[in-house]
Amino acid sequence: MFKRLIVLCMMTFLSGCGYNTLQSGDENVKAAWAEVLNQYQRRADLVPNLVNVVKGYAAHEKDVLTEVTEARAKVGSIQATPELVDDEQAFQKFIAAQGQMTSAISRLLAVAENYPQLKADGLFRDLQAQLEGTENRITVARNRFIAAVKEYNVTVRSFPTNLTAMMFGHKAKPSFTVENEQAISKPPTVDFGVPAPVGGQ
Repeated sequence: MFKRLIVLCMMTFLSGCGYNTLQSGDENVKAAWAEVLNQYQRRADLVPNLVNVVKGYAAHEKDVLTEVTEARAKVGSIQATPELVDDEQAFQKFIAAQGQMTSAISRLLAVAENYPQLKADGLFRDLQAQLEGTENRITVARNRFIAAVKEYNVTVRSFPTNLTAMMFGHKAKPSFTVENEQAISKPPTVDFGVPAPVGGQ
């Protein structure tokens, strides 16, 4: 009888202390993170085909091609597991590698602008469209992840669930941040020294 009473008390305590909310929030973060990883993997899978098509037209753009290949290898070398969101350092390393990949792909697409025949190639256009679609999916997945992390972190930090979080080792999770906050926080500069053209000239 006494054991049943203890179990009943524990169940009442756990249900009212936010334990289930923490578990649910943690699962939501993991699901959102899995979708982010899925979209990043989709992008990584497109890159070799894109590099090969560009190489066919612009083989002498070796630096850009090498940069993309190395960025993809770096992304692939990081063990992207659901637990990555619990390790701030590993998470930031992963985000930095994805940032380098984004930058390298942008440079590759900029190079393509110099080659009209490449831009006209059907396979290149198809890969470029798939890449653009994937970038949009990455943005959506990241936004969902950010929302899931925010909701979870609020639960972890709010009273009384923060006590339960401490008791069971739940900590706030890292989230995506703006990669270059300083550049974004600078006010735009406007130069009024140059007169505007008159009459649409």
